[in-house]
Amino acid sequence: MDPVNVVLVGGHGHGRWHLDNLRRLTGTGLVRLAGICDLSPVGAEALAGLGEPEQGPDLAALLDRTGAEIAIVATPIHTHEDLTLAAVASGAHVLLEKPPAATYAGFERTLAGVREAGRACQVGFQSLGSAAIPAIRTLVDEGAIGRVRGIGVAGAWFRDSSYFARSPWAGRRRVDGTDVVDGALTNPFAHALATALAIDGSEGPGSVGDGGGDIEVELFHAFPIESDDTGCLRMTTARGTVVSVAVSLCAPKRNEPYVVVHGERGRITFTYTLDRVVLERDGVTETLDHSRTDLLENLVAHVRGTADLLVPLHRTAAFMRAVEAVRVAAEPLPIPEEAQEVTVVDGVTRRVLPGIEDQVAASAERLALFSELDLPWATRKELA
Repeated sequence: MDPVNVVLVGGHGHGRWHLDNLRRLTGTGLVRLAGICDLSPVGAEALAGLGEPEQGPDLAALLDRTGAEIAIVATPIHTHEDLTLAAVASGAHVLLEKPPAATYAGFERTLAGVREAGRACQVGFQSLGSAAIPAIRTLVDEGAIGRVRGIGVAGAWFRDSSYFARSPWAGRRRVDGTDVVDGALTNPFAHALATALAIDGSEGPGSVGDGGGDIEVELFHAFPIESDDTGCLRMTTARGTVVSVAVSLCAPKRNEPYVVVHGERGRITFTYTLDRVVLERDGVTETLDHSRTDLLENLVAHVRGTADLLVPLHRTAAFMRAVEAVRVAAEPLPIPEEAQEVTVVDGVTRRVLPGIEDQVAASAERLALFSELDLPWATRKELA
């Protein structure tokens, strides 16, 4: 078949990852980059192997001129809603970066617009393209670890001050009165939360609460930012499963994040960045590696009528309930300087929370909030 014409919306930042992926898929003959929609043109060096796509700031006009069937939306969070609606109104299918919207109301408007247009919208949770997730659900359904008592998530990465200086919306909860909700829980570790909900089979709008008191949220920041660089949440899904997530961008090094399913007879640990599953039961440990389907490839197959979407927009409703809970939560609390290790090299600041890797692991093990782990910067008194 002829390649599917694609327009990339947002050619800088995370858009560079998509350029690399488009370059790979262009080499297989699957897609053709027909256009790039951005306020700032993308240089020739970044477009090596991608031909000479048309560039411009007007998405509707670019889609009309190129006849592109797919638009990849890789722009700031608070622009996702309008750009996705513009794309589907122009007749394009969409690969939408996570989170799909900054608010639950925005998610609902986007979903309604996608359905009205009769277009497909795939959300870029790459971890949900892993064959490990249905494999884990099969293990759970077959009783491999007994009754599930909870699912914990632990994530500890490092970022420095340049990460939060990369754009005007980075590390912000809102910009000029518009919700952004960029934080550790909702952006860099969004995959972790979405993966835990997928494993539990709790992805619909009624799977978790409406952002009220049934989703507990604790937000903190070590960096002088508006949003959370360290945070946790805990919810009970409609299935009765307790799901906890504890993450931080203030670790001394990158640690691969993981989801652990606790059962009465064992546990399943999923390192989703590696598509690796470790099954522990009856004193025996088994490691299973799985394949992953690229979400753009899956969207192309869907457009051609040969596959179902792996991550349709409606499948992220429960995730967006959690995003909404973070959005309306109390403002993040600053972590005192004395609780940090701060280094500055060439004007770039690193902030490390000593022991944070062990602390997020303890949260995942105990399904506990930071305030329940006896941390001096996360006491009940601090959060009151």
